[in-house]
Amino acid sequence: MAQPKGMVVLAYSGGLDTSCILVWLKEQGYNVIAYLANIGQKEDFEAARKKALALGAKKVYIEDISKEFVEEFIWPAVQANALYEDRYLLGTALARPCIARKLVEIAQREGAQYVAHGATGKGNDQVRFELTCYALCPKIKVVAPWRLPEFYQRFPGRPELMDYAKKHGIPVPVTPQTPWSMDENLMHISYEAGILENPKNQAPPGLYTKTRDPATSPDTPDVLEIEFERGVPVKVTNAGDGATHCSALELFVYLNNVAGKHGVGRIDIVENRFVGMKSRGIYETPAGTILYHAHLDIEAFTMDREVRKIKQGLALKFSELVYNGFWHSPECEFLRHCIARSQEAVEGTVRLSIFKGQVYILGRESPRSLYNEELVSMNVQGDYEPADATGFININSLRLKEYHRLQSKVTVKQDE
Repeated sequence: MAQPKGMVVLAYSGGLDTSCILVWLKEQGYNVIAYLANIGQKEDFEAARKKALALGAKKVYIEDISKEFVEEFIWPAVQANALYEDRYLLGTALARPCIARKLVEIAQREGAQYVAHGATGKGNDQVRFELTCYALCPKIKVVAPWRLPEFYQRFPGRPELMDYAKKHGIPVPVTPQTPWSMDENLMHISYEAGILENPKNQAPPGLYTKTRDPATSPDTPDVLEIEFERGVPVKVTNAGDGATHCSALELFVYLNNVAGKHGVGRIDIVENRFVGMKSRGIYETPAGTILYHAHLDIEAFTMDREVRKIKQGLALKFSELVYNGFWHSPECEFLRHCIARSQEAVEGTVRLSIFKGQVYILGRESPRSLYNEELVSMNVQGDYEPADATGFININSLRLKEYHRLQSKVTVKQDE
């Protein structure tokens, strides 16, 4: 029997890995409290609670953090137009600091010295979990079994975990029919590992769970109007049936349903992990994809050109920090404040069509618009003097003339 080591709060999913880790932590002498975050995933939470208790957890916390996930993590990402490496909408990266924040809160409430997680030693999630834990509770100690030789040498692969589970009466949820890893939250679902590790392999038809195949999606689009205030969606209206949704969580769930029905939000990419390797990931981000396009449009309509250029640079850095796990860093906090300040005039309504895997912008209006129809019209001169453009062009061409004059001299010398 191992020496008692104290209390540990385990970020528990109910899956094979964390179920085995729960039992293994007990073997090592820890008293285990299981914490399961309800962050919008499809899960039988009561069954997970019973399972954790049956495996020996002293207590089980099931915390619904969906609302704070939307309002405190997804909305800042929408304001930023956050994209990692031009394609990934950061669904997992945004969820991890939200989950880990509650993990630390429970550990402090219970007086636990330790927290534990089931993230692998090769991925980003270990970094995201632990940087959040150390930022919010510098004295906390993290137990990461997949980085401990006594654990990963004992369980070098799936078969050894399965054997351990059978030996200890742990129900085994993983079946040969789904030979890949999945992680789901309200914003997205990710698929990786297994047969997907070969980047040449096409995703099997039955893989996707949040979105329909665009080829078999409805032949009639859904037309939506999304209203923004300070860069945050505050109301969505379906132009077809008049349905409206205003609360953050309700609005986001509704957009997930509409986008999923039309096959919107699928990507299959190879990305650069923070730890230094490339990985293949397949993602479904239905509502996030709609909001990305809608916000991009209303922002361009209401934001000054030069401010927007600076903000785009900030968004690039923000996306990188979020992906790498630095949500609670001073630099990320600073960027969130800057981006929020840029959104003060991002107000208005975007009308769009959701159809066959695509989001089509149909129009927009805003009381804060910088668009001047009279000024830009080809039919009205407005408060603009076309003759002024001659001087504007002459000034801007001066640099080009001088550059190419010099290039001509260099070319002549080289030919001599």
